[in-house]
Amino acid sequence: MNGSNPKSDFVHANGIRLHYLDWGGDGQTLIFLTGMGSSAYIFGGFAPLFTDRFRVLALTRRGHGDSDTPETGYDADTLTEDIRQFMDSLNIDKAVLAGHSLAGVELTHFAATYPERVEKLVYLDALDDRRKERVIMEQHPLRNVQIKREESAPPRTLEEYIAIVKRDVPEFARIWSEVWDEEISHGVKINEEGIFVDKMPASVEKMMIENLINEYAPKKVEVKIPILGFYGKRRRKLTNDYTDEQKAAYEKFHHDVIEPFFRYMVAEFQGRFPHAKIVVIPDGHHYCFMAQEELVHDEMQKFLLE
Repeated sequence: MNGSNPKSDFVHANGIRLHYLDWGGDGQTLIFLTGMGSSAYIFGGFAPLFTDRFRVLALTRRGHGDSDTPETGYDADTLTEDIRQFMDSLNIDKAVLAGHSLAGVELTHFAATYPERVEKLVYLDALDDRRKERVIMEQHPLRNVQIKREESAPPRTLEEYIAIVKRDVPEFARIWSEVWDEEISHGVKINEEGIFVDKMPASVEKMMIENLINEYAPKKVEVKIPILGFYGKRRRKLTNDYTDEQKAAYEKFHHDVIEPFFRYMVAEFQGRFPHAKIVVIPDGHHYCFMAQEELVHDEMQKFLLE
């Protein structure tokens, strides 16, 4: 199998159809889990780097991408069961799980529930306890600032939709590639008016935020499982859409609140998993496996082969 052209397929698990990508490869199974809003295609550039030593897969969570979108099931117990049944469907007894962002919840919950099914865990800027985050972000000086932009016509082509994403999310635009083009194409649909819109319903996003961010307390992992965690120290790069006063307020907030909070979150994770290896990336990016691909790959490869 050509690693750059994975097999796209589905399994029936937990009463729904889940999409996954299979890059092939020999050896132990490595399964990538996505952040909220992403599909398996987000790993299109990174996952193939491991096929020389591993069989590499990526799973698209329910409500995302090409997987089914049931009205319920967006809680840690159900999502963990989805992963277990996905593994059972492919006759995978034990695997390395590598998760991005919100998948940190799934990594911890799965390891606590089915420790015998986990070889190692890799957290890709993936915090599993974000209950304090909402309180912190409510203090953000720019939380209610609305950037005035020229109104653009509703996107009637994928290219127009992508252009709007690049305009509105500079952090994505800076690391854009063909992987993003492919990823976006699986996260949108055309509505009755012929306009490209997000495929994920707002109701699903709301349930996930409530269940997995605002309210989720990490389940205790009783077994010592090897863990590698990447956490990026990030500073938002404000555009000239913001005033000097707004920029100054943000810089003060970042120094006084965000940086101490980042240190607290990493220390809290290390406290629960004292054996974990933590890699803090200066000037990091939330999509560290794309923006700092070489560093993340090298550290992962060393950890996985230990």
